[in-house]
Amino acid sequence: MAEEKLPCPTPSWSDIPLELAGLVLHLLPAYVDRARFGAVCPQWRAAARQLAAPPPVPLLALPDGTFYSLPCTEPFRFAGCGFAGFKSACGSWLVFPRHDGCFLVNPFSRATVRLPALSSVRPSCLPSGAGFKPVESLTRIWPRIKNRKHQLNKLTFCSPNLVAAFVNRHGRGQILVCQPGASSWSSVPDHHTFKGFQDMAFYKGKLYMLSYHEHLSVVDISQDQATGDPQVSRIVRVINGNAFPWLLPQNNIYVHKKLYLVESHGGGGALVMVRRQVCCRWMLGRYVVVGNKFDVFEAGHLKRPAGSDGWVNKTTLH
Repeated sequence: MAEEKLPCPTPSWSDIPLELAGLVLHLLPAYVDRARFGAVCPQWRAAARQLAAPPPVPLLALPDGTFYSLPCTEPFRFAGCGFAGFKSACGSWLVFPRHDGCFLVNPFSRATVRLPALSSVRPSCLPSGAGFKPVESLTRIWPRIKNRKHQLNKLTFCSPNLVAAFVNRHGRGQILVCQPGASSWSSVPDHHTFKGFQDMAFYKGKLYMLSYHEHLSVVDISQDQATGDPQVSRIVRVINGNAFPWLLPQNNIYVHKKLYLVESHGGGGALVMVRRQVCCRWMLGRYVVVGNKFDVFEAGHLKRPAGSDGWVNKTTLH
């Protein structure tokens, strides 16, 4: 009698070699696909944490709490959590300003960081003669920030011990810094206010600000000797931009400019300014967007004297 052959066991997904799992992971640029990859089995979830895969394509977050994972076109929500009403985003953090505090929530890990309320601000106490050079012209018409309604323009989670924010009121703004868990923010000296703010970014251990005139300035952060809290010690312009940034209408086309300051992940991780021009035409009693144009500029050597290196136009991105 012929010996019965035992059925071969069905291979398990967990048996796939780590190298092969890495090849699969590299072919999944979307966040939702990365999440599904890790949900296959504990071994794949561990592989997703261990493998040095390129970062996924960022999510597009809408104010109503829905997300888009590019290049997918279907919206999704994080199960069990509602993230509607956030006012800003910083990396993987969503920012929720409230009267009793400012909260950062990470929808991926569900971690929460509490910051002081934006109305709780104390002035910096710097020694006389401390260098302080502005981004734009300064005014002193905002002597008290407390109990004033203001808008959060940008919040940057610089490090575990430093958070920077830019708040705006009636077209004039102010830089605030604090460390997580503090009871108040520190403002710039003498409550100086700024005009023309566009964006800021934390790059190679330093905080940079970008103005509408495309001036780039570095914000030096020092430590309060009495409390140990961070404070703005000075702001120095390192790149002179365009003194006449206004874009004149042509052929009934009006151009609106928006600037972004980001760190490039390719080519050594340069500091990059993205200039977006939104072209609008007046039609049937309203402006209609007819096109967008994007230009990318790389910052020159930031350690050289101010103005010696401007923005370098980049025609290719890596």
